[in-house]
Amino acid sequence: MSDLSIAASTVKHHHYTACNPIPSAALYILIPLFILGFSVSIFVLAVVHNAFFFVSILLLAIFLSAFALWNSLYFSSKAAMLSFLHSFPDSDLTLACEGQLVKITGFASCGSVSLESSYEKASGCIYASTSLYEYRGMSLVFQKVTQPYCGWKLAYSERFSTDFYITDRKSGIRAMVQAGPGSKLVPLIIESKLVNTTRHRKILSSSLRKWLRDRNLSTEARVLRLEEGYVQEGSLVSVMGMLHKSNGHLTVVQPPDAISTGCSWRKLLLPIDIDGLVLGVSPQTSGPSLVRGSLCQQEQLADI
Repeated sequence: MSDLSIAASTVKHHHYTACNPIPSAALYILIPLFILGFSVSIFVLAVVHNAFFFVSILLLAIFLSAFALWNSLYFSSKAAMLSFLHSFPDSDLTLACEGQLVKITGFASCGSVSLESSYEKASGCIYASTSLYEYRGMSLVFQKVTQPYCGWKLAYSERFSTDFYITDRKSGIRAMVQAGPGSKLVPLIIESKLVNTTRHRKILSSSLRKWLRDRNLSTEARVLRLEEGYVQEGSLVSVMGMLHKSNGHLTVVQPPDAISTGCSWRKLLLPIDIDGLVLGVSPQTSGPSLVRGSLCQQEQLADI
């Protein structure tokens, strides 16, 4: 079993090993340049009374800001990586060779170790994650606390994965996926909101208080939300990694180098480097949720 949990002191909203398409160094360079450009354009506007330079700088700043925000939102929501995974063609395991980057779509089954989700106690999982968010933003009078990222901070996180098997839906070939100890896993699993308190009602249920006490977390009434996601045995999943063959047995391991999603000019997306084995849920999955917290067991206490 591999522990993918992240300490709350260093955590961000994304919990996977991937490189942000907008590096911080670019922002540190562009912001001073735009400030300088605006200063010069305002001076030209005041002296020469020509607004062309000022309008050009303004439009360029708006375009680049929107472009950076668009890419950052896609990165934070995992949408860019999910789009890359779903668009990548499934590999033919009968022709795939040793060391090849492959994508396998099929039904997952547990190996020697299975997992149980932390809060809902869903059994027979190959991946499970639980996240506790606390609201620490601006005054609640001015912001709605139901917004997904504004003012929320991840206070606690549990993420575990284990080795499992996947049966290719095309060829029926079975392969082991090494997602356990020593492996880097990039889980593209969307968590479901199970508990959500608001400023009008901060009462915590008995089950939530017990869950908090078991992890030495505060049980005082506050604005928080609990999200959980998991992949159970029998789910239709997609795995991307490097193929290893040994004595007729197939194993998918993490690639030695990062995988680049490449540029998507149609969607105006910059490339993202993904470092690790990629696990996602097939978009064809239907029926009761095998990969998320069950919505029928939500304890959403209040809505705004």
